[in-house]
Formats: sequence, C-alpha cells, structure tokens
Amino acid sequence: MSWSDSLIRISTYEVDELQKRLKEVLDRQDAVEQAIDTLDLEAEEEKLRASVDPSVAWCHPDYLKAWKLRRARLEAQLTAITLEAEGARDALAEAYEALKKVEHVAELARLQQARTDLRIETAGLDEIALRNSHNARQSKRS
Repeated sequence: MSWSDSLIRISTYEVDELQKRLKEVLDRQDAVEQAIDTLDLEAEEEKLRASVDPSVAWCHPDYLKAWKLRRARLEAQLTAITLEAEGARDALAEAYEALKKVEHVAELARLQQARTDLRIETAGLDEIALRNSHNARQSKRS
C-alpha cells in the first residue's frame, strides 16, 4: 500500500466519522424541535381544558409558568445544538477539503511516476535500438 492510499484512507475515515457526528447532532436537534412542538401542543390543549373546566382553570397560571420555563430550557438546548451543528458542518467541510487535497496530491504523484516510468521505458527502448543499430553496422562491415 502506498503512502497516498494510506493518507486517502485516513482522510476518508475522518470524513465518515464527522458525517456520523453531524448526523447525531442533527438528530438531537430534530428531537429538541419535536419536544418544543409537543410542548406547544400540550399548552394549547391545557388552555382549551382550562376554558372548559373551572377546576383546571385555577391552576392554569402555574401551568403557564412551568411551561415557559420548560420551553426556555428547550430553546437554550436548541441554540446550543444549533451552534454544535454549525461547528460539525465546518469540521466536515474542512475534512472534506483536506481529503480532496490529499487525493489531488496523490494523483499528481501518480502522474509524475507514470511520466518517470515512461521516460525510463523510452530510454531503455532507445538503448536497445542503438545496440541493434550498432550490431547491424558491425555485421555489415564483417
């Protein structure tokens, strides 16, 4: 295995791991967004219950206070996760860029090696042709 294959494999692994990390962060973000939506729906249901049932209406202000606190905590979580997702996206973009650079350098090295191999082969063929030409002249003189 050449150095370029090893570097490409390492870079690809890093990109894959960062993609997994980003997916996990985005899944957590979706879960928090769903929790906020569920909390808002529960608040609407509680509001309807309070308007219909007087026994529930007297504790509705306390419910609203608790709801606001829970929602604020979820919003703070969502903000933190959003920042984490941005960081994960940036890290993934940098790793992908590094992978492409490694692939480019590996391709340049492969092309350079192919040119060198072609020069060596051409020089070998030229040497064989010169020997054959020299041998042909020698046999004509004899």
